Amino acid sequence: MDRSRLRFWALYFTRFAGGFGFITLITLLPKYINELDPQAVVLPQLAIGGLVVGGLTLSKGFVIGMYTTGFTLAQTVAVVPLAWAGDRYDKRLVLAGTVALGALVYAAFPLVDSSLSFIFARAAQGIAVTGAGLMSLALVGELARDGTRANHIGKANAARFGASILGSLTAGILYDTLGFTPIFVIIVALLSVATVAIWVLLPPDETTIHGFPFTNLALNERIMTIATFRVQYAVAVTLVRTWVPIYAGVSAASGGLAYSGIAVAATVIAEKFTNMLFQPHTGRISDRSGRALFVFFGGGLYGLIALAVPFSPAIGEALALPARFPILGPLSPAFLPLLALSALLGIADSFREPASMALFADEGTGGAGVASSFGIRELLWRPGSVAAPLLGGYLMADVGMEWVFYIGGGAAITGVLTFLAVLVYSNGSGALTEW
Repeated sequence: MDRSRLRFWALYFTRFAGGFGFITLITLLPKYINELDPQAVVLPQLAIGGLVVGGLTLSKGFVIGMYTTGFTLAQTVAVVPLAWAGDRYDKRLVLAGTVALGALVYAAFPLVDSSLSFIFARAAQGIAVTGAGLMSLALVGELARDGTRANHIGKANAARFGASILGSLTAGILYDTLGFTPIFVIIVALLSVATVAIWVLLPPDETTIHGFPFTNLALNERIMTIATFRVQYAVAVTLVRTWVPIYAGVSAASGGLAYSGIAVAATVIAEKFTNMLFQPHTGRISDRSGRALFVFFGGGLYGLIALAVPFSPAIGEALALPARFPILGPLSPAFLPLLALSALLGIADSFREPASMALFADEGTGGAGVASSFGIRELLWRPGSVAAPLLGGYLMADVGMEWVFYIGGGAAITGVLTFLAVLVYSNGSGALTEW
């Protein structure tokens, strides 16, 4: 195997290790909600001189939302300095450092014993995940030749989704039999191997960009156009990806289906498996056919499927589907429809993701700052991904679980319609085939 291929494989393995850790926490999130039993938190009043402050009540929905928002807030803060450091100095060094940080953070999760400590651990995880994701994608985009970029990004994402499948299975099976700790031992081992592979197989990055490339890229016409879609789509994906396993796993009293850990893992795996299967192929087609059409089609389809998720029980009842399964045991007729809808969500997003990522890589290569381009992509995602979990926690606790998916699906649909309107305004009726 030649050296250049080994470099890609090191980056693919890094994406695998990072995806394994990330999806494990998503799969275990309903278990942490049950284990930590978040309640409304009343902050005590404090007397400072003659002034009394405090006495603020944080609702249960807010605390649940912070389980994810703590993660995304830390990501938001970390994006700019990490992306700037990658373009200004050595992407390999930043990548190795953040992957090693991730190993330390996951090693600390077995010590979590309260909602507050879990939120802090998730915040540290957010910094590590952001650095590893930005730098691995930037290096893939930089190493790939023109005309192959979306295909290589699709392969890197396929490695991450493959890890998501194994991570969900591992989390579901090991939690039900052994608890939390063995799962995190596996994650730490994978990230440690990835750190060594990065250091040994990747050469020092000699692409140095002075100044602050965010400034020029922020005014890039294509990036500004896709921003109209991405800021809304972030709400959709954050709500739907986070709440499908929550919906499957939390108790019926909280609006969920109360499935076992392995059944929750199956719903996550379905989405990851189809996404993994399709992305290298949709990426290759996007390299030949352009980016905009794939973003529009994938995003719109995702929104329509998300709207159907709350109807899983009704679909199962109408089709008289089984409520008991080998290995999984007694569940409900909603299980197979939820599994199918999760798989369809993966297919829909497989059209959007490699095309979107390749567009940002296209605009950032050639000295513009590929890490900063991906950094802008991350920043566009952050407002929605920070606000959405808080909204989802409120909707779940105070309005109804189904409204999480209605709002999520609606955000995807308004996102693609806004994107189309801006494209048509700028490029005419053939806008979706312009780029």
